[in-house]
Amino acid sequence: MEGVVNCSVFKIPNNKAEDIFARADMKTVFVTVGTTKFDELIENVTSKEAVQALKAHGYERLVLQVGRGSLLPTVDSCLHIRLEAFRFKDSIAEDMKQADLIISHAGAGSCLEALGAGKPLLVVVNDKLMDNHQLELAAQLHMDSHLLYCTCSTLIQTLRSMDLSALQPFLPGQPRKFATFLDKALGVR
Repeated sequence: MEGVVNCSVFKIPNNKAEDIFARADMKTVFVTVGTTKFDELIENVTSKEAVQALKAHGYERLVLQVGRGSLLPTVDSCLHIRLEAFRFKDSIAEDMKQADLIISHAGAGSCLEALGAGKPLLVVVNDKLMDNHQLELAAQLHMDSHLLYCTCSTLIQTLRSMDLSALQPFLPGQPRKFATFLDKALGVR
């Protein structure tokens, strides 16, 4: 997975060529599915209703990391918001750093990376997975006020009603605490 695989898709508002590159002050949502396939999340987060909810919170830019999914949104799939999409990069750390909100699948690695970036995190649990340990992880981190979580079927309502000010930072540098937390959340201990 070297470099950027697949090119980005840009939505240029009002066809202004000078708007091709995102302004540094644009409120940005970064969506990641990790190395998995989670087309349902990509489809739902780019829906008209989800985009309207994001715009209502002041977000102007939506960056999608779509992984192995078969869905790569087109320029016209999201009106009134700047859209960028890619499959993989060597690192998504810069995308997370630039984001004002991260929406992620509920994989432990993605959750830990997003929480480590110190950004508000909304985790979307893939409830279609068997033996869904992702729900347990998301629920525990939510109970500890580190993130919000939902499923694809409740994403739009969650976006409409989310209060990111209630979230508490997940303190970095505590790998043993996180490992213990994971063991507890997954029922290993």
